[in-house]
Amino acid sequence: MTLKIFSRVGLPTLLCAFLFAAGAMTLLSVHGFAQTTAPALTPQAAAPVAAVTPPACDAKTLKECTPNSGDTAWMLTSVALVLMMTIPGLGLFYGGMVRKKNVGDTVMTSFAITCLITVLFACVTYSLAFTGGTGFIGGFSRVFLRDIVSDISKNIGNPNPLAPTIPETVYMCFQMTFAIITPALIAGSFAERMKFSAMLWFIGLWAVFVYAPIAHWVWGPDGIFSSANTDEKGDFAGWVKVLDFAGGTVVHINAGVAGLMCALMLGKRRDTAPAHNMVLTFIGAALLWVGWFGFNAGSAVSAGVQAGMAMTVTQIATAVAGLAWMFVEWGHRGKPTVVGIASGAVAGLVAITPASGFVGPGGSMVIGVAAGVACYLGATSLKHALGYDDALDCFGVHAIGGMVGALLTGVFAVEQYGGTPGLLEGNPRQVVNQIIGIAIVFIYDAVVSLIILKIVDAVVGLRVDNDTELEGLDLALHGEAVQ
Repeated sequence: MTLKIFSRVGLPTLLCAFLFAAGAMTLLSVHGFAQTTAPALTPQAAAPVAAVTPPACDAKTLKECTPNSGDTAWMLTSVALVLMMTIPGLGLFYGGMVRKKNVGDTVMTSFAITCLITVLFACVTYSLAFTGGTGFIGGFSRVFLRDIVSDISKNIGNPNPLAPTIPETVYMCFQMTFAIITPALIAGSFAERMKFSAMLWFIGLWAVFVYAPIAHWVWGPDGIFSSANTDEKGDFAGWVKVLDFAGGTVVHINAGVAGLMCALMLGKRRDTAPAHNMVLTFIGAALLWVGWFGFNAGSAVSAGVQAGMAMTVTQIATAVAGLAWMFVEWGHRGKPTVVGIASGAVAGLVAITPASGFVGPGGSMVIGVAAGVACYLGATSLKHALGYDDALDCFGVHAIGGMVGALLTGVFAVEQYGGTPGLLEGNPRQVVNQIIGIAIVFIYDAVVSLIILKIVDAVVGLRVDNDTELEGLDLALHGEAVQ
């Protein structure tokens, strides 16, 4: 009885307390900033001083500098595009593929995760992932976004070295949208059978103990795999240099493996049916496609030539993968489907994500074909052979597509585009590096996700009861239904 009450009341209470503490810490941080930057009062008026133009922010100038307005404008746009991928994009994409009685819970999950991760990221996850600490986890210098404020009146700030030409607030928001969509993707694996309270607990813990460390490994300033981890001479100073431009390992393999653990822990659904509304899935896939330009091209964190190439290869790979899935499905099942070509396009988006800043148009076409075929097999033959119920193919599309893309990044990387040559340019070591990165992320994610699921299951239970599942999660858990 106590656990039942705790599962319903304990989480909201803890979240409210957490929000109150976050607000208090933020106010103290801002107040401290104001005290240290306010001009001292003097009994006599100071003599006029000639205005000094602040320096432009760049990799060498990171204190009291002016951000690049063009880069900032592009990154503000990218933040909006990537947020659109989760709400409404992913919600509609997943919502169209479940049964009508579970549509509300599915879209509610995407929306609730957006809110939950926003708070967690601002309070702790951003600091753990994107500030310096150790090779495995960041520090606490930005907990509750402490000291992230800028002098708006003078248009100056202190940018994050990972994005030196834009305000740190913009970079934080951009990375926040990645942190939001990654756990939202996991929901595709446990759709139609997980308790809403259990989902909140699992996603919150997973964001801190899985997403934050892996993001730091791959993208942090001193992460063990991060290309940003360099010494004074500019040489790589981490363990193994893993190329992941926009999230093949951090987002897609990460989400897909966690999804597989959820599917294994929860077991199969008691009854299934085809997608109830392919038009919703089509709309969701279209929003994902458009939003993905912010995802990949935005990861250049500047409005330059690398962003342009990332956008180009993203468009090409997506279209090729959609066609590849369609033709394979057509040959295998006799008919091409809307859900199929939409899933193929998403598979192409997934696979080109790690490669988008490193490969050219030719490599993107090969990646698109490989993604369309491999993800189709992962979502059909592999799932059926192993017997797990990955409801909306989170593992089959995101983990398989992420692994295909990450591996082929090591093959097709062009030094002129991304600074690191791949296998075709005489650097077979990069393929080995990619395999090591994939394997370590896979193992860590699987083990920690399983531990979190076991803990949540013991405390509040993971799965709804038989009657709730048969009635539908919308009415049973939310008191609403799609008419």
